[in-house]
Amino acid sequence: MASSLSSKPFLGASRTDGLSGLCSISSDLRNLSSPSVQFLIRPRTLRKLQVQAAGNTYGNFFRVTTFGESHGGGVGCVIDGCPPRMPLSEADLQGDLDRRRPGQSRITTPRKETDTCRILSGVHEGVTTGTPILVLVPNTDQRGRDYDEMSIAYRPSHADRTYDLKYGVRSVQGGGRSSARETIGRVAAGAVAKKILKAFSGTEVLAYVSQVHKVVLPEESVNHYTLALDQVESNIVRCPDAEYAEKMIAAIDAVRVKGESIGGVVTCIVRNCPPGLGSPVFDKLEAEFAKAVLSLPATKGFEFGSGFAGTFLTGSEHNDEFYLDEQGKIRTKTNRSGGTQGGISNGEIINMRIAFKPTATISKKQNTVTRDKHEIELIARGRHDPCVVPRAVPMVEATIALALVDQLMAHYAQCHMFPINPELQEPLRVTEVEAAEEAALHS
Repeated sequence: MASSLSSKPFLGASRTDGLSGLCSISSDLRNLSSPSVQFLIRPRTLRKLQVQAAGNTYGNFFRVTTFGESHGGGVGCVIDGCPPRMPLSEADLQGDLDRRRPGQSRITTPRKETDTCRILSGVHEGVTTGTPILVLVPNTDQRGRDYDEMSIAYRPSHADRTYDLKYGVRSVQGGGRSSARETIGRVAAGAVAKKILKAFSGTEVLAYVSQVHKVVLPEESVNHYTLALDQVESNIVRCPDAEYAEKMIAAIDAVRVKGESIGGVVTCIVRNCPPGLGSPVFDKLEAEFAKAVLSLPATKGFEFGSGFAGTFLTGSEHNDEFYLDEQGKIRTKTNRSGGTQGGISNGEIINMRIAFKPTATISKKQNTVTRDKHEIELIARGRHDPCVVPRAVPMVEATIALALVDQLMAHYAQCHMFPINPELQEPLRVTEVEAAEEAALHS
């Protein structure tokens, strides 16, 4: 998926120049009188400098490549590294794609897409084969003419200008690859990742809207041990608290009729995450999460655990003290660390928050510049969300699941090839009974 952009030798040295000196040295050594000394000198091979340019693939062990443009023939993904013999059907993916699709309610974009997926490879007779899985979702409701003006003028806070700067050409309609429609491939792959996590270790990834503009859901309003998907999906804004959900919907409605937009925050939790995921120093688990979610469109901030609020605490106030629970397991009394220490999961609930900016496309007149450098006024057209956070919920879940599966496979490969140390380590698998008992303790 990468391309070689340069193949010139370092420092401009030629192969002939580099070898001439070696040949003369070899000749001199052969003239030595001592037969007991022998040297083997191999010609030096100059390596080519290669720049790997891609940006459309995520993961090392569970690799996902997304493809397609907003108004092209379709979008989708290729999943490589999925374990074989796992039951998988299009219905397993469709549920999350339906949560992500446009036209769900009055507070989302009115674009009408069914986002019906097709699995074209990697699954045979209902089970994965271990070979690459190709998922395709056709585009059916394109309106390319809505973007005629944007072909010559840059939309404020969009990627139009930077794509031109990088590539010198771009797909104008709908923003091309910079459109949130690209996330269909991530959500489809994330559904597979969530199924692997649930089946192998009982791990669950759940996200919900915790803030819309100035409406902020109090942290104590949601019990992360008992939170269920049907609570999140009980209203169109995907906030599990009914009272605050109504306030959020009202805030979105207020700006929607004015042609404006607002942003918000999505909170994501991971339950029953196996301890030991993540690696020092550069591949800390929260660092992998941050890279994954900040690659989503419209993201502007990431907090993990106590986040920025933790900066107001002292060490004794912030530290998570250890204790032994009823089963004799080492736990923490608090969870300000967010479920990791030293970048490695500790078995507690993982929690994070992702900030999304107001949707860039609004129907108000704005000042901008054309491709040929003329200042003009522009009213952007097209169909867009007045607030992206309700539809961002399944996108965040999918992206976190992809990072977790990749880290789970890496941890399994390195640390579980041989029997674990039972005095210090725990098995990766968690039964459904154990997960239910854990939830019951905190209900």
